[in-house]
Parts: sequence; C-alpha cells; structure tokens
Amino acid sequence: MTQVVDITEAAAFHIQEMMRNNGEEGSYLRVGIKGGGCSGLSYAMVFDHEKQEDDEVFEEHGLQIVVSSEDAPILQGTKIDFKQSLMGGGFTIDNPNAIASCGCGSSFRTAKNAGTPEEC
Repeated sequence: MTQVVDITEAAAFHIQEMMRNNGEEGSYLRVGIKGGGCSGLSYAMVFDHEKQEDDEVFEEHGLQIVVSSEDAPILQGTKIDFKQSLMGGGFTIDNPNAIASCGCGSSFRTAKNAGTPEEC
C-alpha cells in the first residue's frame, strides 16, 4: 500500500513510548480525521488492535500505521512530528491538503471537505 502519512523518527519514538506506558505494544497506530473543531475537521490518533478491510496499512520506524481509505485522500502527504520546547513537547501535524486551520493547530479544512465547523 502507499504510505499516506510520514511519521518522523522523533514522533515514532514518543508514540512507541506511549504504547509501552499504556500496555499497547503490538497495536496499530490509527491516524484519521473526524468532523468538528473550529475549522471543520480534526485529526485523530489512537491505538487500535484491529485493522478494517478498507484500511491502508504501512510501517514506519517500527510502527504499524493504519488509515481508512476514506481518510487517506485528505491525509495524503501529511507529516507528523514531535517538537520539544521549554513548555514541554507535543505532536505537530503538517497537512499539505489543508487550506485553512485554526489557532489551536488541530482543526483544519480542505478545498474539497469543509467538515462540520464548531465554535472555538
């Protein structure tokens, strides 16, 4: 299958650490989108024990990653990184398909999908 998202080594390290801390070793990392957020769509990353028939599956830095075929076109080319700062660390998501996003950085919309915007 085609690799939909790019997960940096730093992000993979922190995701694997979270898997160990939560007893989720061997799980898939499911990357997806859902309606909501002030721009209409929000990102979702969860641990999943099963893959669905229509999932696209690929591996990067030792992570098994699944993306639904419905979400794949919206996420194609997205880069997930982990940045450390004086205020702590967090994941950053850079989606080349997003044409607008809100200040929180976790809500966006694309040219073809406006989602379901909510109040901030």
